[in-house]
Formats: sequence, C-alpha cells, structure tokens
Amino acid sequence: MSEKFVVDGESVRGLANLLEETGLTEIEYQVGTQRIRVVRANPQTVISHPVQHHHPLPSSHPSSAPPPEATPAPELKPAQGEPIVSPMVGTVYLSGEPGGTPFVKAGDVVKKGDTLLIVEAMKVMNPIRAPRDGKVLEVPVTDAKPVEFGETLLILE
Repeated sequence: MSEKFVVDGESVRGLANLLEETGLTEIEYQVGTQRIRVVRANPQTVISHPVQHHHPLPSSHPSSAPPPEATPAPELKPAQGEPIVSPMVGTVYLSGEPGGTPFVKAGDVVKKGDTLLIVEAMKVMNPIRAPRDGKVLEVPVTDAKPVEFGETLLILE
C-alpha cells in the first residue's frame, strides 16, 4: 500500500528561503515517512521533489578482473556515547544570547529535558533538549555556525 505524497508549497518556499539565507545548496526535511528535498541547481533555480532511494543491483556480469586481495581493516576505536543530532538544517547557538555562558560544555552532567543548545531555522529558535540524564562528552559544533540535518551536535555519555 502506497501513501500519496502531497507537496506543501508553503513548506517548499520556506525551505528555499532557508537555502538562500544560509547559502546552502541542498536541504532535506522529513516528517514521519514523508520527506521533502530542495536543491538549488544554480543560484537562480530551485528544484523540489520527493526523495527516492535507489539501491544498486548486484551485477550479473562476471568480472574478468581478479578479486582484490583482502586487507585487514584498520582497528576502529569503539564509539563511545550517544550522538545527539540536529533535527533540522539551521544555525546552532551554544548559549541563549551572543557571548553568553554556554548551556552545556564537555564534562557537564545533564538531566532529561535540559536545554543543550539551540538550532535556529527559519527565524525560529528550537531548543535541543537532553533525551535522558547523562554526561556531555563532546560538543563538536561551533557557536553561530550552520548545521545540517543529522549532523552531530554533541555526544552524551
């Protein structure tokens, strides 16, 4: 069963304006199973279409080249902590006002619901709250800089 995808023109215009304001060339927004992707092909053109995921099919043609030799994978450091990612494209603010004390910094202990930082999108300040109690391990973003959808904002132990 397939859902009908309805394009909300106002949302597309808002996303296109956000592209213009931030200088980005692409933005993707998802609500539930519906996703909108807006791409600026050149500064004068904005294209909007639902995102389609394509999965490459395995090749049915035998390869004449010998298979590459297996090389051992480099040892990876185990991931520590839970990344808290941006739910939207916008500008990240580490404090409530320019030059103010950051909401959190590495080493701080937070409670579920505490404000960790703010992501501004389309002139709306969106507080990003702690999903659970924990300790902030790292804040890899820079104050007042653009962030992408899904980008790690901080890591919570």
